[in-house]
Amino acid sequence: MTFIALVAAVAAPVVLGDPIQEARAHALEQEIRCVQCQNEPIAQSTADIAVDMRALVRERVAAGDSDNEIRAFFRERYGDFVLFRPPFDARTWVLWLGPFFLALLGVFAMRTAWLQAGSSEADALEPEEGDR
Repeated sequence: MTFIALVAAVAAPVVLGDPIQEARAHALEQEIRCVQCQNEPIAQSTADIAVDMRALVRERVAAGDSDNEIRAFFRERYGDFVLFRPPFDARTWVLWLGPFFLALLGVFAMRTAWLQAGSSEADALEPEEGDR
């Protein structure tokens, strides 16, 4: 019975005394990606590393670090991948602007194809009109 209580105590997250700090910790846990699961925030992951990362978030919130300092800590330790919303800088501009560039390229390609299809249909109809 004591083994089950010990496992439950280890698995349960440390609850911070201040509700504001608890809300900050929970919000940060939603923003930080589990490095083992890769598509889950550490708040939802059951991996051992996610448990350790949650404990680090709560420890740093309790120590008085700002949200940006905590994000920078995890970014320095695990790279940009650990954040679901990496910062916009020289290394990540392609990540942020790439989808817009690809959408613009797609619109341009569709417009070009539409104009070419329109001109080829007009060329195909002209000889028929002359035959009448």
